[in-house]
Amino acid sequence: MKIKKDRGLKREIGFWGLSSNLVNIIVGAGIFVLPAIVAAGLGSAAIVAYLFCGFLILLIMFCFAEAGTRVTNTGGAYTYLETAFGNYAGYLTAIFFFCSSITSDAAVANALAGVLSSVFPIFDLTWVRLVFFGVVFSGLAAINVLGVRQGIGLVKFTTVAKLVPLLLIVALGWTEVNVSNLQWEALPPLTDIGAISLILFWAFQGGESGLAVSGEVINPRKTIPKSIFVSIIGVLVLYGLIQVVSQGVLGDELANSQDSPLAKVGERLLGPVGFTIVTLGAAFSMFGNLSGEILNIPRVVYGAARDRAIPVKALAKIHPRYGTPYVAIIFYTTTVIILASVGGFKLLASLSGAFMLVIYIGVAFAVFRLRKTTPTTKETYVIPGGKIIPVAAIAAGAWLLTGLDRIALIGGGVFIAALTVVFFLIRRRT
Repeated sequence: MKIKKDRGLKREIGFWGLSSNLVNIIVGAGIFVLPAIVAAGLGSAAIVAYLFCGFLILLIMFCFAEAGTRVTNTGGAYTYLETAFGNYAGYLTAIFFFCSSITSDAAVANALAGVLSSVFPIFDLTWVRLVFFGVVFSGLAAINVLGVRQGIGLVKFTTVAKLVPLLLIVALGWTEVNVSNLQWEALPPLTDIGAISLILFWAFQGGESGLAVSGEVINPRKTIPKSIFVSIIGVLVLYGLIQVVSQGVLGDELANSQDSPLAKVGERLLGPVGFTIVTLGAAFSMFGNLSGEILNIPRVVYGAARDRAIPVKALAKIHPRYGTPYVAIIFYTTTVIILASVGGFKLLASLSGAFMLVIYIGVAFAVFRLRKTTPTTKETYVIPGGKIIPVAAIAAGAWLLTGLDRIALIGGGVFIAALTVVFFLIRRRT
């Protein structure tokens, strides 16, 4: 398939810019609530799940690095898979990316309500949560319909707020760790590791969005792989330290604090002030994550509709006054409100991780195809070891998907079959 070149984009993103972008996108809302869930599933051996997820995401991001230097258009996984395998692959990628995003945002919304309920118990009431979801997403939709400048400004404001409490917990909590809380006698069963890792994987995903700017990176052959390695290792170290500190400070109590575990750590370290700081930081982080998603993902939906990968012309409409994809924004936020209202955090996080894993595995396969169909130039980054890393990424990702229960696996197969029928019916009609 002939590669379409972006025109007019300037290569102005360097190593630190891309690395910061990756860290900012990956470190989102999940780390504020997942330490308790991981501890409940694996106990003091929770660090094993972090190491596995970090290893897997590193393999996958190296596949993104090679694909991103072979297909340098802005667009990320959608562009790589469409270029490698054609319109059908692009169509499935767009749908799966959309499904992963809406389930992820719905999970974040539930986590945000859970954090707020630790301070305001009224958020435990179902009708209050429904009203809250409606107000938050309607407000974010309105801001982003009015213009992209407003959306970007909101994202900048919330970026710093999410890192401060995390670094505070690590810095202050390290001296309060009780080593006995970190001891574990045996490795947990692989089935348990797989099931918990699938939920935890949600906290590691997002790097693919950061690599969507490949068409604007200076010297992509060197910058992309270096940025991936530094950012993934940095995130893994940060996550690992947070889990160790939380487990070391709270011990068995961590597993029972699933609404706001890090706020509980903050309270143990600094009293009520610490609880308030971390709770506000978590709320800002989750809200910032949602604001960033509502800014970015509807534009992916708009682009897929514009390219007819999603066969709904209305989603490609641009507001005549504000110049924003307003139909895609409204459609996306409405869908998230519905999912947030009917699904719980753990279920939504698992589904989001599963959808994104399918895309990640597809990118690993795409590496093999792109090696045959695109020229290898001095600007191309080639993963060391030949086929080893892509094959390992495919195998590890496929094993992680086995953490889904049988009903979810069957449902996923039926979903793909239905999407396939729809695609070929539309193709035949047009």
